[in-house]
Amino acid sequence: MAFSVYLLRCNDGSYYVGHTEDLEFRLAQHQAGTLGGYTAKRRPVTLAWCDTFAERDQAFWVERKLKGWGRAKKEALIAGDWELIQALARKRVANPASTSSA
Repeated sequence: MAFSVYLLRCNDGSYYVGHTEDLEFRLAQHQAGTLGGYTAKRRPVTLAWCDTFAERDQAFWVERKLKGWGRAKKEALIAGDWELIQALARKRVANPASTSSA
């Protein structure tokens, strides 16, 4: 069984990160607002990025990592800009007191 990590763009421009074993079903839940929580009040949502992993632990680890990323890094991921992701990671290491927004 495969597990997906996904990044949604909400109607208010914010991002939501999650993981699931059934991406199509989970997206339908987010769209319908049946999950409640963050995305229910920010619909409609669009799938901005996703990746698949063989093990749930891998997907959960990636989800937690992405939840810690700031907006610029998430947008670089969506664009597939690995150089920018690396540059933003180096910038954060160089300035650990900086804060990032989701």
